[in-house]
Amino acid sequence: MRSDSDAPPPSDPIALKILVAGGFGVGKTTMVGAVSEIKTLRTEELLTEAGRPVDDLHGVEQKRSTTVAMDFGRITLSERLVLYLFGTPGQERFWFLWDELARGALGAVVLADTRRLTDSFAAVDYFEHRRLPFAVAVNCFEGAERHPPETVRQALDLDADVPVVLCDARQRSSARNALVALVEHALSRSARPDPAPR
Repeated sequence: MRSDSDAPPPSDPIALKILVAGGFGVGKTTMVGAVSEIKTLRTEELLTEAGRPVDDLHGVEQKRSTTVAMDFGRITLSERLVLYLFGTPGQERFWFLWDELARGALGAVVLADTRRLTDSFAAVDYFEHRRLPFAVAVNCFEGAERHPPETVRQALDLDADVPVVLCDARQRSSARNALVALVEHALSRSARPDPAPR
């Protein structure tokens, strides 16, 4: 008979690095904060009059601060899987940080706002070019028109296997579902031969 002392020691959970990316004001900081089980690290600064000529506030007129480096949080999906979340800055002048943040990442959730869908193209192009798995999570803002995921897929010209989900970045369970969709997609893609670049 086997005793508890003969049981193998529990293994450490697998830790995966995930990016939360997208345009300015799309809800990246909100999403990381909603799902994180630890106090999130935020590198936010107040928006100033000096930034008005370069910061497009159309659709996010109430926004008062912006991420200037990254947001950081952690969520445990199961006893075997922990995600470390890195929210990217959305403004173009901070995009140079994306390469460093993307190093070693399993994939990314690209948050999209259907009122400003063109703001998502830069993030989609970035991850497609680097062949890094990503999922698109449409952040359903109050008052924004709802569009079916397939309509968003067509508008962003996404490959058929890229997950497109609707979410509320303020709600933990909704944001978690977007992360799960990405992880499942990334793991599924890693099991297939590497596709040719588009």
